Amino acid sequence: MSYSILDLLCLLGAVGLFLYGMKVMSEGLQKAAGDRLRNILGAMTRNRLTGTMTGFLITALIQSSSASTVMVVSFVNAGLMTLTQSMAVIMGANVGTTFTAWVIALFGFKVNMSSFMLPLIGIAVPLLFASSSRNKSIGEFFIGFAFLFMGLDLISKYVPDLQSNPEMFAFLQQYTDMGFGSVLIFLTVGMLLTMIIQSSAATFAITLIMCSKGWISFDLACAIVLGANIGTTITPLLASMSGNAAAKRTAMGHMLFNVLGIFWVLPMFVPFVELNAWLTEAIGQGNPEALYGYVAELEKTQPALYSHLFDNSLPSGHEVMARIGAMQVSVSFGMSLFHTVYNIINLSIMIWMTGVYVKIVEKIIPAKKNEEEEFSLKYIGASLVSASELNIAQVEKEVGVFAQRVDRMVGMAHELLHTKPNTKEFNQLYSRLEKYEDISDRMEREIADFLNRTSQGRLSNDGKRRVAALFNINSEVESIGDACNNFGRVLTRKQQVNVEFNDTIRDNIDAMFVLVSEAMNGMIDMIANIENVKDDVIMAAYNKEREINNMRNQLRSENVQNINSGLYDYQAGIFYMDAVSDLEKVGDYVINVVDTIRDSMTKKHRH
Repeated sequence: MSYSILDLLCLLGAVGLFLYGMKVMSEGLQKAAGDRLRNILGAMTRNRLTGTMTGFLITALIQSSSASTVMVVSFVNAGLMTLTQSMAVIMGANVGTTFTAWVIALFGFKVNMSSFMLPLIGIAVPLLFASSSRNKSIGEFFIGFAFLFMGLDLISKYVPDLQSNPEMFAFLQQYTDMGFGSVLIFLTVGMLLTMIIQSSAATFAITLIMCSKGWISFDLACAIVLGANIGTTITPLLASMSGNAAAKRTAMGHMLFNVLGIFWVLPMFVPFVELNAWLTEAIGQGNPEALYGYVAELEKTQPALYSHLFDNSLPSGHEVMARIGAMQVSVSFGMSLFHTVYNIINLSIMIWMTGVYVKIVEKIIPAKKNEEEEFSLKYIGASLVSASELNIAQVEKEVGVFAQRVDRMVGMAHELLHTKPNTKEFNQLYSRLEKYEDISDRMEREIADFLNRTSQGRLSNDGKRRVAALFNINSEVESIGDACNNFGRVLTRKQQVNVEFNDTIRDNIDAMFVLVSEAMNGMIDMIANIENVKDDVIMAAYNKEREINNMRNQLRSENVQNINSGLYDYQAGIFYMDAVSDLEKVGDYVINVVDTIRDSMTKKHRH
């Protein structure tokens, strides 16, 4: 087998076409679906049954459980799907992957998906010139879909041709008579082979060739199919490495589902293979176990005929060719049936253990301790799927996390007010407040950079409005952090000149903090449900802002009287008003966020 530099460059080009097709398809789908995509995902994963059917249909459509599982990992990473929902989709994907095996079994290796792709591009191109932006997006989706499959076809053409060079696997013959040890060896071979070539369908095809040559028996072919099931989990695992903890847990759940399934099938492997051989005969496809014996006998008794058989020098109508062709169909059906029955039984057992799976992967990949004390973005950063409309949803989630972190700064500032000045506790708390301010600045920059990259992608008009609104919300949330830090600075300057706040000042600032905290809680609740905020909730936010302004005005008027009456000195009054002013600014920033949500983010006002 020779493999040139040109072949390698062609392979890289094929991978590039595949990735570009995935990007165009993904962006076209999201522009066409817009914010409906999240609603569609929610409907498809509402319960275990619909989630499983979703996984099955997506995988049957794109003929790759690895690709569909990577998409699921991406959705979990974006916060669009929960870990529990993703488990059902992944279980369905494992059954969906058997669809490809049936295509091979029913139509042989002659099916060339890329032959359907040029007509699809022909249909799609006129849509690109349609006046409707939705039709343009549908055209992009079809073109991306076509490129994706053309890329897949070219990848299989330019990958080092293991299928046409099965002599690479001839050495495995010496491990076929080790009893149960052979089953484990060939299970491992199936797993490693699928990890390397990233296609359980290609492993299936190679296994069929090995059976046809009489190198391995039907039961060892089934062992390879089992191993291929585990090998497909490597792609989502690699994809999740750059994702968040939820993405890693999803990929780990996929692997566990396939690995744990092995534990129930191995103890009953021989009778299970016999059952599938019987089923294959029962549906009229012959005995899949017969091919191995027939070819082995042919090699022993008629070696010359055996050699001609596999160097394609026998005439196509030869009796032996016809007989082996019929037996190959039987083996192909048997392997497909084994794969399908195994995955359906595995699904039937495992789907009731979804909760257990979630607990196991949460134990294996725990959340980081004191995660809020370190700088990290929870939902955005290394985006697994380049998809602008989904990126907006990720930013919405991230801004919610940002608001919660800044809310903790409000609590720290309040705690600082009641911490004794010039003590270790005061200095530690102020340092923590400053650290949060640094985290806040960096989060604002990272979210803004991500939004900027998103705005350069393909977006619907509604998406563009949401991006502009999120830029504004992000900036206002960061300003709340600045105001909290400024409050801490006021208290630090106060202690440096040995000024004390009396109980009256502290009680009044406490009252301001109560109003500001209520306003913050209202804002955080709005961001959590940003597209469905009710009018009465928005009105309550405006009323709270008026309360904060009225209290600020009242305290400012009383301050002059209190200084004149000697309740506290002038310098204490100055620091007191600075502190009140910083808290009132928090109220202003909160209402700016509320204005933006009302005008640009809620569905009612957007459409």
